[in-house]
Amino acid sequence: MQEDISPVARSEAGEPGAEPRPSRLRRILAFVRDLFRMRSEKSEARVGLVAVAFSALFLLIIGRLAMLALAPDAANSARRAASSAIAAARPDIVDRNGVVLATDVKTVSVFAEPRNIIDKDEATELLTAVLPDLNARELRDKLGTRKGFVWVKREITPRQQAEVHRLGIPGVGFLPEHKRVYPNGPVAAHVLGFANVDNEGIAGIEKYIDNQGLKDLLGAGFARSAADLKPVQLSLDANAEHAVRDELVKGMEKFKAKAVAALVMDVNTGEVIALVSLPDFDPNNPVDALEKDRINRMNVGVFEMGSTFKALTTAMALDSGKVSINSSFDARSALRYGRFKISDYHGKNRILTVPEVFIYSSNIGTAKMALTIGVEGHKAFLKKMGQLDRLRTELPESAEPILPPRWGELNTITISYGHGLAVAPIQAAAAVAALVNGGYLMKPTFLKRSEEEARAEATRVIKPETSEAMRYIMRLNATRGSATKASVPGYFVGGKTGTADKVINGRYAKNKNFTTFMATVPADKPKYLFLTIYDEPQGLPETYGYATAAWNAGVTTGRIIERVAPILGLPPRFEPPVQPFPTMVRLGAWGSQQ
Repeated sequence: MQEDISPVARSEAGEPGAEPRPSRLRRILAFVRDLFRMRSEKSEARVGLVAVAFSALFLLIIGRLAMLALAPDAANSARRAASSAIAAARPDIVDRNGVVLATDVKTVSVFAEPRNIIDKDEATELLTAVLPDLNARELRDKLGTRKGFVWVKREITPRQQAEVHRLGIPGVGFLPEHKRVYPNGPVAAHVLGFANVDNEGIAGIEKYIDNQGLKDLLGAGFARSAADLKPVQLSLDANAEHAVRDELVKGMEKFKAKAVAALVMDVNTGEVIALVSLPDFDPNNPVDALEKDRINRMNVGVFEMGSTFKALTTAMALDSGKVSINSSFDARSALRYGRFKISDYHGKNRILTVPEVFIYSSNIGTAKMALTIGVEGHKAFLKKMGQLDRLRTELPESAEPILPPRWGELNTITISYGHGLAVAPIQAAAAVAALVNGGYLMKPTFLKRSEEEARAEATRVIKPETSEAMRYIMRLNATRGSATKASVPGYFVGGKTGTADKVINGRYAKNKNFTTFMATVPADKPKYLFLTIYDEPQGLPETYGYATAAWNAGVTTGRIIERVAPILGLPPRFEPPVQPFPTMVRLGAWGSQQ
């Protein structure tokens, strides 16, 4: 029986007597053979096909390049990220007179693309021969990874760059970057802080710059040198800073102290003109900054400030109106509170006027002044003076005051003369500056500003007549009291000493002192406050074995005033001012007529 064949099948098989139809592939091959036969009528078609082929190839290349640009490989991505991070410059840091304290210099670093390095061992051997401080094992481990980018060595010298370049190792290259340089070495180290190898601020003003966003706003991707950025101008005077540090180095060695620090502040603007804390470090090589003894004791250390706190207690009593400059307090015998007895170091054992309480540094008289105001009034005054809260400045480093857990009358008694409350020295200095500048509390600043700008942000904390009284008794103390060793001829110094036993493991150590001296210059119309602190100074034969403040901090402060005052434009006056404290004379204050 004949099998039925569908029309489609018949068509493919072909009718009897007809030629079989060629397959599609055969038709294409026949067309191509026919196209390339050397016939003139086919030339245009051949040219068109070649053009189409080349166009397709060109589009393929363009597409691949676009993919690489939009989605770079890990090596290009890492290299670009590293280049972007280090290409941006940091602004210069300058002192109040434009002297450069920190700047950038251009340098280069070596990187490698491990995927593109054929012989890892040879590359390691060649690189370590040129850069001998590299660890060969660590470098070989880096080059043995599958990473697209690794650092070989940061911040190399031009000679090292030329030697590495001559090696001609595929996959090893260079990236430009900025290295932070501090031309004055350790001068102002605790204020400047330092930047790390990636040019990021780690401490001090350097960290403040990054926290303010100045680097991102002005530098990243745009500024290629420090000259492209507006310098950050500090309130510091580089010459004064150098002189203060020089005197502290000498004093620390002479008195064999564990540490020493000093501060110069403009009392009318709150500007910090100089700040030194020893031991310090060189920000060009800041590895020493990690040692615990190299902290900024002015900002980060908290200490019992001793008798310098008596200035605050005296001002509080006078400003309250409950005590006048002519008031007197009985210091004939010790003050007893429960099982505690408060006595004077060098007691006069008699009734003392307010100025005498101050210049003889009577604990008894000062405590009775504080009790006149009361616990709550005392706390409120210290709060107003900024002594109970953390002081914030441009420097990121700061410390919280240490307050008594329960504040009663006994705490008010001891805190009145500087024991039982620990603060950062800079915040105590800011409070004393307010006592002598007319009564305006100003937050210290490390940036240059005018007196008008400072007054706009200042807070009045005491009356002008109270401020005059404090200038008066501080001047008396420099002529008749414990501050005489800092009295520099021609500068009309006023001041106050402070000596406190250090707290070691929760107990007062009788043989370890923390000494303080605060001075104002000139006392009739103060411009600058000088503060010097010593941590564990030792008694010497020439100090008759004494290690109290007058013999070390006082002496050093006097030498600092003598050197720094002329630098800051304060020439000596050998004729004393005429009637510098008129209110005190009018009130007939003790000593005003003598």
